Amino acid sequence: MEIKSLASELNTNTYPGRGIVVGKSTDGKNAVIAYFIMGRSVNSRNRIFEPNDRGGIRTKAFDESKMEDPSLIIYNPVLKLDGKTIVTNGDQTDTIYDFMQDGHCYRHALLTREFEPDAPNYTPRISAVIKPDGDYNMSILKSNMGKPQCLRFFFEYPAEAGLGHFIHTYKCDGDPIPSFEGEPTPVKIDGDIDSFTNMIWSNLNEDNKVSLFTRFINLENGEEETRIINKNK
Repeated sequence: MEIKSLASELNTNTYPGRGIVVGKSTDGKNAVIAYFIMGRSVNSRNRIFEPNDRGGIRTKAFDESKMEDPSLIIYNPVLKLDGKTIVTNGDQTDTIYDFMQDGHCYRHALLTREFEPDAPNYTPRISAVIKPDGDYNMSILKSNMGKPQCLRFFFEYPAEAGLGHFIHTYKCDGDPIPSFEGEPTPVKIDGDIDSFTNMIWSNLNEDNKVSLFTRFINLENGEEETRIINKNK
C-alpha cells in the first residue's frame, strides 16, 4: 500500500470529520499522536479542547449558552492508563479505559459499542490505543453501507520510524455523510511536534476545523510534549 502525504490527505478533503493519526517520529525516538475535530453545525463548532485530570484532554463548550445537545460532542478524546494512551472520537474512550482497568483489552470494550446513534449518518466510532513501546492498535465501528447494522474492524501495527496511520470518520462531505472506507491510510510522519502540529492545522479546511491535539511521547523515558490548538479563543 502506498504511503501517502498527510497534508494532501487533509487538504483535498473538506470534511473528514474527526480524525486520528498515530505513528512514530522519523528519528524513531517518539510515538506520535494527533486527534482533530471538525464541525458543520453551530453546536459542533462551539467546542474547545482542554486538559483533563487523567493524562489527556476533554472537549468543552466554548460558549455554554450556545450548547444544544452535549450527548455526542462532550467527551474525553484522550486518556492515559498504565503507560498506554487511548484516543477516540467519543465516550468510548471511557469504555476502553474502564475495561482495560479491569484487565480486559480494547477489543472487549468495543464489542459493547457501535456507531453513533445519529441516523442517517451513523457516524463511525474510531479508536486507537498506543502502547508504551510505540506499537498501536486502531479500530472503526461503522454502519453496514448506511444500514443500522454495526461492522467492527480492528487493526494492529508495529511502530516504524517515519510512518503513521490515519483514520477518520467520514470519507468526504455529503448528506448523509459517507463513512470512512477501508483500512487506516499509511502516512509519512515528518518533523518535530511543532512542525507536525502546524502541518495538520494549516491543511484542515478553514471553515470546518475546530480543535487539534498532538502529542510526542519519548519511547525511552516516557516524557511527553503536547500541543493544543483551538479555533475558538
